[in-house]
Amino acid sequence: MGPSVAAVVVAAGRGLRAGGGLPKQYRDLAGEPVIRSSLALFSWHGQIGQVQAVIHGDDRGSYDAAAKGLRLLPPVLGGASRQASVRAGLEALNARPPDIVLVHDAARPFCSAELVSRAISACSETGAAIPALEVTDTIKRVDAMGHVAGTVDRAPLRAVQTPQAFNFAALLDAHRRAAKDGREDFTDDAALAEWAGIKVATFAGETGNMKLTTDEDFGKAEGRRMASLADLRLGNGYDVHAFGDGDHVWLGGLKIPHDRGLTGHSDADVALHAIVDAILGAIADGDIGKHFSPNDPRWRGASSDQFLKFAVERVTKRGGKIANLDLTIVCEEPRIGPHRDAMRKQIAEIAEMSIDRVAVKATTSEQLGFTGRREGIVAMATATVRLPWSW
Repeated sequence: MGPSVAAVVVAAGRGLRAGGGLPKQYRDLAGEPVIRSSLALFSWHGQIGQVQAVIHGDDRGSYDAAAKGLRLLPPVLGGASRQASVRAGLEALNARPPDIVLVHDAARPFCSAELVSRAISACSETGAAIPALEVTDTIKRVDAMGHVAGTVDRAPLRAVQTPQAFNFAALLDAHRRAAKDGREDFTDDAALAEWAGIKVATFAGETGNMKLTTDEDFGKAEGRRMASLADLRLGNGYDVHAFGDGDHVWLGGLKIPHDRGLTGHSDADVALHAIVDAILGAIADGDIGKHFSPNDPRWRGASSDQFLKFAVERVTKRGGKIANLDLTIVCEEPRIGPHRDAMRKQIAEIAEMSIDRVAVKATTSEQLGFTGRREGIVAMATATVRLPWSW
């Protein structure tokens, strides 16, 4: 069994230089807040047991929207400096201290799961390790007037990134000592660790693990995000349920009054079942019956929103996004039109996407077939999913 690992995501800064009228960690990037990428990465990484975000008191609403559906510890408020904010995150984790802690800046949304794994492995071997890149540009020293005063040998220089990984107890102790001594000027945790006498190793960083600082950075990041999700997938789903006794039907996550119910092992939400199969089909991950067997008593009468959440999680774990959901319901009754927008809203909330990416259509079968005879309801769905490109 490996070491226990936690992550601190630092998001308490104002970051207004990037423009957009919001702290940069909450600005939109390809359809979602910047911070969500980091929160989702650590939340779903198999080696991370706890994720502690540190936020500004004014940002709680923005944070809650960005973190929706993710398995995270309650956020804590940061301090006046990055160093104070990290310390607040570490103190919160000390209630259940991990062996290793990773400290990551929320403004780095392109960190990969592989980089996180390398950080944990390097820290396990050395006790403190940071991702670093060789400096490839020529570096000059300049004087107060901006004139070149010399050329710096770049061979021993490294540009460092996050996540930075440390033995938790050692880093917390170093932060406490620095606070006691009135030192709040360290620009990263590696610098604080060096001051505390901790030897810090380096491991290979990633050129794509860029930090967003300016509006120009966001322009580049937008294109990069879309390019990184270039593997466009389509999946289709189909489901049917017969009418039986009851006084309501579940459709698209809504309880709709009706003189009959739909029969099924779960809540028989034919609409959500079709959407789940469409998503799973897009990522070639079986179907709803594979993951939620109708022979399993755990799912008897179960609410189908958990099936949809599961399918969305399967996409998220692969670093992907659901771009669009298109649902068609075929029935003579109940009438779908009055519930269409509420159904779109409910599906969007369950799937954690904007309502303008969810379409709900309804039609009859002109009194033909079993739907025309009012014996049941059919639902068909198409899911458009974007995944990171891989061969």
